[in-house]
Amino acid sequence: MASVKRSWSEEDFSCSICLGLFSSPVSTPCGHNFCSTCINKFWDGKVRYKCPICNKIFHPRPDLQVNILLSGMAAEFTKPVTIKKQRCVEPGEVPCDVCTGSQLKAVKSCLVCFTSFCQTHLEPHQRVAQLKKHRLVEPMNRLEDRMCKKHNQLLELFCKTEQECVCQFCTEGDHRSHPHVPLKEVYKVKLAKLGKIEAEVLQMIQERKLKIKEIKDTVELSTKDANREIADGVKVLIDLRRRIEKCSDDFKQTVKEKLKTTEKQAEDLIKELEQEIEDLTNRSLEVKPLSHTKDPLHFLLAFRSLKDPPTTRDWMTVEVRPPSYVGTLRRSLDQLEETLNIESKKLCDAAELKRVQQYEVDVTLDPDTAHPKLILSEDGKQVHDGGSVKKLLDNPKRFTQHIYILTRQNFSSGRFYFEVQVKDKTAWRIGVARESIDRKCQIIVTPETGYWTLYLNKDELLFNNNPAVRLPLRAQLQKVGVFVDYDEGVVSFYDVEARVHIYSATGCTFSEPLYPFLYPGLFNYQGINSVPLIISPVNQPD
Repeated sequence: MASVKRSWSEEDFSCSICLGLFSSPVSTPCGHNFCSTCINKFWDGKVRYKCPICNKIFHPRPDLQVNILLSGMAAEFTKPVTIKKQRCVEPGEVPCDVCTGSQLKAVKSCLVCFTSFCQTHLEPHQRVAQLKKHRLVEPMNRLEDRMCKKHNQLLELFCKTEQECVCQFCTEGDHRSHPHVPLKEVYKVKLAKLGKIEAEVLQMIQERKLKIKEIKDTVELSTKDANREIADGVKVLIDLRRRIEKCSDDFKQTVKEKLKTTEKQAEDLIKELEQEIEDLTNRSLEVKPLSHTKDPLHFLLAFRSLKDPPTTRDWMTVEVRPPSYVGTLRRSLDQLEETLNIESKKLCDAAELKRVQQYEVDVTLDPDTAHPKLILSEDGKQVHDGGSVKKLLDNPKRFTQHIYILTRQNFSSGRFYFEVQVKDKTAWRIGVARESIDRKCQIIVTPETGYWTLYLNKDELLFNNNPAVRLPLRAQLQKVGVFVDYDEGVVSFYDVEARVHIYSATGCTFSEPLYPFLYPGLFNYQGINSVPLIISPVNQPD
């Protein structure tokens, strides 16, 4: 038999889809040959199945079998290539699109085939002349999304005008006049911006976590305040109940004493009547025999010897009046009301003072704000009028017309409380002032000018307003407590030693920081006002 001369070339055994040597070649009913993987991927997801070469339509989808003869002939052209040991793809890496079963890691992506290849399946692109012309790049996912839909070229540039990714051909066409830069440059800028956004987001998350903690802490504090309020309230109500019970006992005792007085009166009158009855009975027994005497002489002699009749009362004018209870209950209730008003106010004031004292703040006097006549202690807790004006450097914060001083600390939210000892002073002014007060001119101290203060002048106690609010001064004040609820607009003053509420200014509007404020009064006022005002620590009673 004559031998067959081999005249086939490598291109005769190349797949028209991947352009590489056949791998498990199959034949379609129309007689054309393709790699099994290539033709199946070509048909996957299609509704109509046609030959990529002659466009013949098949229905249904052909069941293709490997052409063993063609596979063997194609193997003749396969050159042995040393392939490095390859590993399977891991999360985040690009897989080989050709591998079936366990996918290997892709080493290159082809921008012509739109396919990523492992080292094994990349071999045809390194060997076949036509495939060597394809553009290979580092492995990429979703290659079709990286290609320009208009020019079918890799998107490698960024148009600053349109803010979109473009290919090289785009910059020579529609984007010719637009500035453009490599994607990597934009990537670095955007990545840095993204890092900033990420940091901002993390900061926002942290701020919200802190806000959650703040809200939870507020709820926890509110719960503690509520429990404390209930405990204090119950204590007050129990004390008031004791007062009511005492009033009830006193009322019963008053009624019983009235009844007892009436019963004693009646008992004494009955004893007196019984005694008169006994005396009159004896008189009757003495007189009765004489009334039966017939002898005139004997009658007259015996009548003359009769004793004088017993003294008796005119009982027609004597009566026992039932006691009157009209007004007894009312008077008891009036007395109870007065007692409850006094005691309940006292108890409520004491409980309220105890609550506000928990907002104590540590404040010290600011020498930069002190009028030149004022003398401060080294710890910044005491101040008094020194009597003479010191030469000091000018300071915009310093009071020059009024002998006033502020603290270093200020408050622009929440609540705060401080106490000032005023013992043995005859004049002073204490409270809070807003930051923007006029410190260089003579002013009237009122809330309108930025001051919320309590003022003592000899035996007159005032809240400085327009007009001033006159307040009762029951005894010499020893220590004054000042409480401010910035958010609720409340400034309250307390007699700390007596644990009594003095006055509250409500409905205040605060829009800037508030400073604790002190005025120690003039040095020579009545000769006894030289003692200092002292910012003292809170000392709550048990």
